[in-house]
Amino acid sequence: MTTTVEPERELVRRLLPFGVPTLAIAAGLGAVLGGSGAAWSAAIAIGVVALNFVAYAGSVAWAARISPMLVMAVGLGGYVVRVAAFTVALLLLNRLSWFSPLAFVAAFAPATIALLAVEMRLLGGRMQADLWYFPERTT
Repeated sequence: MTTTVEPERELVRRLLPFGVPTLAIAAGLGAVLGGSGAAWSAAIAIGVVALNFVAYAGSVAWAARISPMLVMAVGLGGYVVRVAAFTVALLLLNRLSWFSPLAFVAAFAPATIALLAVEMRLLGGRMQADLWYFPERTT
């Protein structure tokens, strides 16, 4: 079976609809366990995970259309950029009186781990690199 849809974009299409219910669950748990500040903090964390996921998938799909070396550069560099963005977001949000770093991290970490597990399960080796074609050189 051949597909013309990039696996990364297909993954976003399949998983992003789960973002809203996950956000609602995280906010609900945050509200029950820590009040409205914790609810907003947990909801923001789920939003950050979703944005991180879309940015990762989009950047890898873009890089895969250009070259294998760019896929590696985007994969490694993108990871560093996303970790730095997460850290900056956490530090900036922590200045707000209502923000709960504990609720943020308590929602962010399991959501990221669950997302990675589902990604591995769904992709199962079907990365964009599987679709690349390199013609043989004739010299």
